[in-house]
Amino acid sequence: MALLPIQQHFPNASPLVYGCMGLGGGWDTNPIQNTHIKQAHEVIDCALENNIHYFDHADIYTRGKAEQVFGQVLKQRPQLREQMIIQTKCGIRFADENTTQRYDLSSQWITHSVEKSLKQLNTEYLDILLLHRPDPLMQVDEIAEAFAELKSAGKVNHFGVSNMHQYQMAKLQKVLDTPLVVNQIEVSLAKQAWIDEGVYAGNQAGKNINFTSGTLEYCQDNGVQVQSWGSLCQGVYSGNHSDTDSQAVQETTQLVNKLAAKYQTSVEAILLAWITRHPAQVQPVIGTTNLQRIAACAKASVVTLSREDWYALYITAKGHALP
Repeated sequence: MALLPIQQHFPNASPLVYGCMGLGGGWDTNPIQNTHIKQAHEVIDCALENNIHYFDHADIYTRGKAEQVFGQVLKQRPQLREQMIIQTKCGIRFADENTTQRYDLSSQWITHSVEKSLKQLNTEYLDILLLHRPDPLMQVDEIAEAFAELKSAGKVNHFGVSNMHQYQMAKLQKVLDTPLVVNQIEVSLAKQAWIDEGVYAGNQAGKNINFTSGTLEYCQDNGVQVQSWGSLCQGVYSGNHSDTDSQAVQETTQLVNKLAAKYQTSVEAILLAWITRHPAQVQPVIGTTNLQRIAACAKASVVTLSREDWYALYITAKGHALP
């Protein structure tokens, strides 16, 4: 199996990333409880036992509590840090009494966010820092300055982005001394724009596809690891059924189960294997806190879908034939 782009920098990086957005309780201001810390211990142990040692955070997840409970685990068991790749994101600011919700990629906010994340995570350094969403007011020179200072201080080893297209990445990379190593975007069987953009090139039926042309190719050509958020489609095809499910969803669910039996694996592994079959070598992020589902996801690393099965899933989920 070919190396993932991220393995240029972290040779032992796991094929899957555990996304920590579900840790720490609710998206409220209630303090963390012992039950939340206990859950974090269990989730981290389950991930590590299943060869998932790459952990994805953001400073806003459960309003900072996800980082806090993770940090409590590291405080109690500091020996775990050496086994982990820890990635967090910054740049989204919540509304307060004076301002509305906004994005902020100013050097001051990036630096402030990193300092806060380091404290909350109980770690001296971040393996990777991602810019969470594009800020229309971002100044790339200012970002480059912040990155250089953080790296020089030993606080961040590598940098990347999230939800950016190729032109934003190229403009930022032009002023950086170090390569962007990750772009985390929404990718799944249910959210097919990343595939449709190429399939419907030059086709009138593709005029409303919201995915910037060439982004995957830019990442491939420049050794940028594409990571997928929303990888499991919020359980739509793997147990989260509704009486209002469309025919396409029902038929796709049936097909996912059929293929799980064929490949002797889990339905979660089939959904992730559909993503990883693409030549862009996408690294899925999973966010479930269900320990059984974490273990089920880990089975994806040994599944390679045939071309026929990959297309069957793509077309069935689409609900109509290709152009």
